[in-house]
Amino acid sequence: MTTSPAAGTPRHAPPPPPSFLSKVPWWLVILVVLGAGVLIGGLASEQYRIIFGVVGQGLFVTIRVTVIAFAASLILGTILALGLVSHSRWLGEALKAYVEVMRGVPMIVLLYYIAFAVGPALIEGYVALFGPAIAAGFMPEITIRDFSFEWRAIFALTLAYSAFIAEIVRGGIQSIPAGQFEAAQALGLTRFKTMRLVVLPQAFKTMTPPLGNDLVSMLKDSSLVSVLGIADITQNGKTYTASTFRFFETYTVVAFFYLVMTIGLTLLVRRLEQRMRRNEVRQD
Repeated sequence: MTTSPAAGTPRHAPPPPPSFLSKVPWWLVILVVLGAGVLIGGLASEQYRIIFGVVGQGLFVTIRVTVIAFAASLILGTILALGLVSHSRWLGEALKAYVEVMRGVPMIVLLYYIAFAVGPALIEGYVALFGPAIAAGFMPEITIRDFSFEWRAIFALTLAYSAFIAEIVRGGIQSIPAGQFEAAQALGLTRFKTMRLVVLPQAFKTMTPPLGNDLVSMLKDSSLVSVLGIADITQNGKTYTASTFRFFETYTVVAFFYLVMTIGLTLLVRRLEQRMRRNEVRQD
C-alpha cells in the first residue's frame, strides 16, 4: 500500500549523490597519462632531451607575446565596446567598420601587413611629424630597426583580437537589464561610473568563457609570429628541423608544449567560471 504525500512520505526517493568516478574528467586523465608518457619517454632519450631544450628556449617568448598582446587587446577591445554602445551613431558605425575589417582579415595576412607596411609607415610618419624636434634633440630619433618584429607581431595580434573582444564586451554590456542603468542614473551616477561600478562587473560573469577562449586562441595564433623569424616555440622547432630533418620528434615536442599550455588555460578558465557561479548562488 502506497503512503500518500500527505502522510509525509515522498513519492519519489531523492537521487543518490554523484560518485567520485562520475565526476572524474576521463578525457583529462587520458591526456595526462599520454602526456606523462611522452615526457618520460622523451627525457629518457638524449635526442628528445636536446629537442626539449631547443624548443623550450622559445617558451618565454611565446608566453610574453601572448600575455602582452592579450592585455593590450583587452584594454583596446573594452574601449571599442564602449564606443559601440555609445549614443553616437557615427562613432558606432566607424568602430563597427573597424571591427568587421579586423575580423575579416586572416591573421597571417595582418601580421605581414603590420610588419612590412604599417610598421615602416609609422616610423616614417613619426620622423616627418617630429623632424624639427628630433633634430633639436628634444625627441629621440627612431629608426625602423628600433621597432622590432616582436613588437610588430604584438601590435598585429592586439589589433586583430581587440575586434573579437570588443564584440564579447559589447554583448556582455547589452545582456545587463536596462533597469540596472536606470537605477544607477537614479542614484546620480554618471555614465562612466555606471559602466565601471555597475555594468562591467556584472557583465564580466558572462564574458569570462568567451574571453578565456580568445586567450587560448591567441596562444595558438602566437605560433604565426614564427613567419617573421621571432624565436618562439614554433620558430625554434622549424630551425631545428631545417638542420636535422627530425620532423616527427621535433613537432611532437612543439605540440606537447602547446597542448600543456592550452589545456592548462582551459582548465583555469573553467575553474574560474565554476567559482563565479558558486559565488552567485551563495549571494542568491
